[in-house]
Amino acid sequence: MPASSSNDPRRAGAPMSPPSDPLSPQVSLFQDSAATPDLPEGFAYYPGYFDDKAQHMLLDEIRQIIAQAPLFTPLMPKTGQPFSVRMSNCGPLGWVSDRAGYRYQPQHPETGSPWPLMPDPLTALWENVSGFSGPAEACLINYYADGTRMGLHQDRDEETFDAPVVSVSLGDEAVFRIGGLKRKDPTRSMRLKSGDVLVFGGPARLAFHGIDRVIKGSSALLKQGGRLNLTLRRVTAL
Repeated sequence: MPASSSNDPRRAGAPMSPPSDPLSPQVSLFQDSAATPDLPEGFAYYPGYFDDKAQHMLLDEIRQIIAQAPLFTPLMPKTGQPFSVRMSNCGPLGWVSDRAGYRYQPQHPETGSPWPLMPDPLTALWENVSGFSGPAEACLINYYADGTRMGLHQDRDEETFDAPVVSVSLGDEAVFRIGGLKRKDPTRSMRLKSGDVLVFGGPARLAFHGIDRVIKGSSALLKQGGRLNLTLRRVTAL
């Protein structure tokens, strides 16, 4: 069964509504905020953006997407070393990595099929929090199993950095770390819970960030455990 299209009337339904004041993100839950500099300008945190019902609805959409575009293991350029996460994509474009390098392409690297449509809850999220006039073109779906991490990195494979990156957490909590525009800048960490949303815009668009670890058993959303991270991106300039 295909994921719902952007014309589906459920897109504006109550289950996918943001908190009562979606324009007031919080940054108060950083574990080491007293010891580190201010966050990069343009970084926003929306705890509990998706409530329990909305999380299950979104997870159902993601399961349908993965049934059409199965999880695959990206490889490091040149070395061919496998990533610790498995991933898929939805939307017009999808991010892939192999020996040839990092890139966006319109088809699954293993099946050759086009990526499934981006589901309505995610297109609505982009419209609500991105502040960008054009639509997201890619949604990366990363699955973090227990013990999986992601080192500090920048998201800079896009043609333009004018649009923010919008990130959704589903499943087990993760220790998220963010720094500055240089790899050696001071960092701070926080726990991301299922349903939380982050926005990296403005100067924060190129902030180094990563996942230190996943907290096993901290959520019952995914039956097999682990964490899904959904990352919405604009790839091309308007």
